[in-house]
Amino acid sequence: MTNKIIYFLFVIFFLFIFIIFYKGLNNSNLYTPNTEIKSIPKLTYESLLKKSSLNSKDIFNKNRFYLLNIWASWCVPCRDEHPFLISLNKNENIKIIGLNYKDNINNAKNFLNELGNPYSTILLDTDGTKAIEWGAYGVPETFLIYENKIIKRYIGPLNSELLDEIKIYIK
Repeated sequence: MTNKIIYFLFVIFFLFIFIIFYKGLNNSNLYTPNTEIKSIPKLTYESLLKKSSLNSKDIFNKNRFYLLNIWASWCVPCRDEHPFLISLNKNENIKIIGLNYKDNINNAKNFLNELGNPYSTILLDTDGTKAIEWGAYGVPETFLIYENKIIKRYIGPLNSELLDEIKIYIK
């Protein structure tokens, strides 16, 4: 009789463990950013070049187009899209803001010295939390902003087709 009870408890125990592991397989613990963000997050940022703090309301003004570009010096696609940002910087209808993501400050400065600086302001995101607030997946990622609203989001590096699309928006 005791063998049957021990066997029954053994089966119940393993069934319980199996159910817990099975439920765990169905729950993904992967980060999926909120892609439904429509207005700019209200955050305080450190500046890369000026060593000062800035608020979102000080950076983004109404009645102007902005392009927030999340980039890093260690990001190869960021290097590929950089000439497109340099080209877009010549357009007076848009202001380009950079958000330097999880980067070494000296490496970021060297990147800009080597390739040029298309950004009017460069913000720091040393731990990646600011990019998460924007709903970013990673780098590079770019947001087109008008009147403090995100009107278009570009995941991945910018290219000539996307650059043409941005120019159509800002005309």
